[in-house]
Amino acid sequence: MAEPPPRSRGAIALREENCTVCMICVRECPDWCITIDGHAEHVPPEEGSAPNRRPRSTTVLDRFAIDFSLCMYCGICIETCPFDALFWATDYAYDAPGPRELIAEKGRLVDWLDGVLVPEPLDPGAEIAPEPARRRGRA
Repeated sequence: MAEPPPRSRGAIALREENCTVCMICVRECPDWCITIDGHAEHVPPEEGSAPNRRPRSTTVLDRFAIDFSLCMYCGICIETCPFDALFWATDYAYDAPGPRELIAEKGRLVDWLDGVLVPEPLDPGAEIAPEPARRRGRA
């Protein structure tokens, strides 16, 4: 079998530490093939903070799964992720004997990060476009 061309769409890889469980990828997916579960954990107050301040919390990712039997590889989840947690990986050999095995859980998605290609360098003299404010963590 011939190898796919470079930059072809293979599997979707997850950078777990970047996922904030914002659920944007889940809402924007036209196939509803992404499942995310998370829970909130309280962050201990900073030393010297006001004593009556409401406790801060952070969301922890418990489960991230993609059902590749439903996925149509459109890439909307990758494009809409404001925290760069999803990437195209070159791995495409993930066939399975049945539909249950086509559900890739968090660990498998993280393993595919090794197959993410480094972006090609910019043309000489090209300037880096400013990143939108929403992708820098601001509203």
